[in-house]
Amino acid sequence: MNKKLSVSCIFLLIAMSGWCLQSNKIQGIVYHDKNKNGQRDSNETGIAGVAVSDQVQVVKTDAQGKYEINNLKGYGFVMISQPAGFYTTNWWQKINPENTSIDFALVSSENPTSFSFIHASDTHISEKSLDRMQKLRDVVTATHPDFMLVSGDLVKDALRVSEKEASGYYELYKKEINKFNLPVWNVPGNHENFGIERHLSLVSKTNPLYGKKMYHHYMGPTYYSFNYGGIHFVGLDDVDFEDLWYYGHVDSVQFNWLKEDLAVVPSSMPVITFNHIPFFSGSLSMEPYTESGPSRTLEREEGKMQFRHVVSNAQDIINLVLKQHPYPLALSGHNHTRQLFWYESNAHKIRFEQTAAVVEPIRTRDEVRPSGVTLYTIKDGKIEEGKFIDLDKK
Repeated sequence: MNKKLSVSCIFLLIAMSGWCLQSNKIQGIVYHDKNKNGQRDSNETGIAGVAVSDQVQVVKTDAQGKYEINNLKGYGFVMISQPAGFYTTNWWQKINPENTSIDFALVSSENPTSFSFIHASDTHISEKSLDRMQKLRDVVTATHPDFMLVSGDLVKDALRVSEKEASGYYELYKKEINKFNLPVWNVPGNHENFGIERHLSLVSKTNPLYGKKMYHHYMGPTYYSFNYGGIHFVGLDDVDFEDLWYYGHVDSVQFNWLKEDLAVVPSSMPVITFNHIPFFSGSLSMEPYTESGPSRTLEREEGKMQFRHVVSNAQDIINLVLKQHPYPLALSGHNHTRQLFWYESNAHKIRFEQTAAVVEPIRTRDEVRPSGVTLYTIKDGKIEEGKFIDLDKK
């Protein structure tokens, strides 16, 4: 999936149609929007050193805040890596083939050395789960985090249902998430891939929203980065698919983007990643071993058998980050169960932590695995132990 991207006149899927760029380049300015009106006024200066990307190439703004990307290679977006000390709700924009200039207005914000954030996952939004979102809002109100990460399976399902049903879930998620009064950073899970289980969804591969294009249409880029409080946060899309089935994997296009993204970040800056399918997981040995069916634990990736519910090239991602950066924490969801796992070598110790699901507890014959989120506090660069918050305990 998405292994090769054309270099010349590139067809970019924007919303629900494809088109060919007239100029094949994009340029603009990232500036300090002092009066917060969304327009650049004469006294508003550009911001230097901001990373700007087409989801393949990464460039930095010059001393005047200007950028230019030639030979566009991405999926129809231009995005910034939000710099520390600034904030914008408009960190990505669709590229218009008739407009080769896109600016980004940033407003000043805090850049504290101590802060907190919530890691949530697996909201599986539907009309029946709206009470779970209210419980999540109650936790946010009570804990006052600076922002929230939501690591996939945002909607009940887009894999196996019609376009009308899947679109309804996406629209409902956007409506619900807009009720939160803090920045929310989302990445996709397996349930966001529209129609790929075609024997159940009856959706054609030619549908303009097929696969990841529905997420693009409603939510924007599936991977990106931002900076806050001395930490470089990277949201990854680690759900790949081949024919009818998804599996854990970061594709080569995204891997190369990550390499460029990290290259413009100071080597001393710690990196925290968040994605849906875990890099490693202890629950694999606790679940039934299944070789077939929608919930099976194995999948062939280009002919090679791999574990399906962990990221097959996780070590490549880890090694890439560790080449230049401290890598203290990797976050994920997917298993609907709070899990903590870490390993250390002579040089590094990495925490691989999964949070539980928002949607509901898991009830088995022997136990209940609670629904909840994890609150992380960072003080002067040190990540404290995450505090798990059960959504059903008052």
